[in-house]
Amino acid sequence: MPEDIAREVAAHYDDLDLFYRRIWGEQVHHGLWLQGDETPEEAALGLTRLVGDRLRLEAGLRVCDVGCGYGRTAAELAERFGVSVQGLTLSARQAAVAAERGDPRVEIRCADWLENDLPDASFDAALAVESTEHMPDPARAIAGMARVVKPGGRIVLCCWLRASDARKWETRHLLDPICKEGRLAGMGTERDYLDWLHAAGLEMLDAEDFTRQVEKTWSVCLRRTLKALLHDRDLRRFLMSRHQENRVFAITLLRIRAAYLLGAMRYVVFTAMRP
Repeated sequence: MPEDIAREVAAHYDDLDLFYRRIWGEQVHHGLWLQGDETPEEAALGLTRLVGDRLRLEAGLRVCDVGCGYGRTAAELAERFGVSVQGLTLSARQAAVAAERGDPRVEIRCADWLENDLPDASFDAALAVESTEHMPDPARAIAGMARVVKPGGRIVLCCWLRASDARKWETRHLLDPICKEGRLAGMGTERDYLDWLHAAGLEMLDAEDFTRQVEKTWSVCLRRTLKALLHDRDLRRFLMSRHQENRVFAITLLRIRAAYLLGAMRYVVFTAMRP
C-alpha cells in the first residue's frame, strides 16, 4: 500500500500495543457471542473457530493470514486444526510478540500484504480478519488472496461494513471519524465486497451478517477502558498523554458502539472459493 498509509497503520498498532492487549487481548478482532453467555475470551476464540470451520481446515493444510496482528488467531488455528500458518502484519511490535511465542507451525512476517512476494497457488486457504479495511485498495488485496490460494481453496473475510443506507449525519459524525481515528482506509458496503470477490475470479459461497453477535465487543472494551482509567496507571498515563496521537482511539470506541446500535455499521463474514 502507499508508504504513508502503511506507516500510519503500523504506528497505530505499535503505539496502541499496550491499550489493545490490556483492554482486549492478543486476538485483535471482534468476539462472537453465539450463545450470549460466553466470556470475552471465549467469544474471541469463537470467531477464530468460525473462520477455521468456514475454511474447512484440516491437518496438514497451509494457510495464509492476511493482517495477522499478534498471530494469536494463527496460533489458535494451528492448534485446533493442525495446520501451518504464514501471517503478515505491518506492525513490528505485533510481529515481535508473535515471534516470542515460538510456535514452529506459525510464521509471522512484518510485511505489507499489497507488496507481498508470496508464490502463486502456494496456500490451501487464506483469511483476512478485519484487515482489508486498512488497505487503500481492497479489490487488489482480495485479488492477491485469490492469487496465492490453490484452485479449490477457500478464502474467508471478516469485515467491518458501511451500511448501504447509512444516513449523512451517521457518515459524517460516526463512520468517517472511525476510519480516520482507526487508520482505516475506508469501509466498503456488502455490495462492494461482493463485487471485489467476483472481480478476483472467486466463487461466492456465503455472506452472513453477524452484527448482533459481535457488537457486544465494544461494550466490553468501553467498560474495561473506564476501569483502566481508574486502576491501571500505565494505561491512564498513555490515554492522558498529549504526545500520543493514537490515544484518540479510546474515543472511537464510543463511535463504533453507537454506529452498531444505529445500524450504520455492519459485520459480515464472507466465504468464497477459488474455482
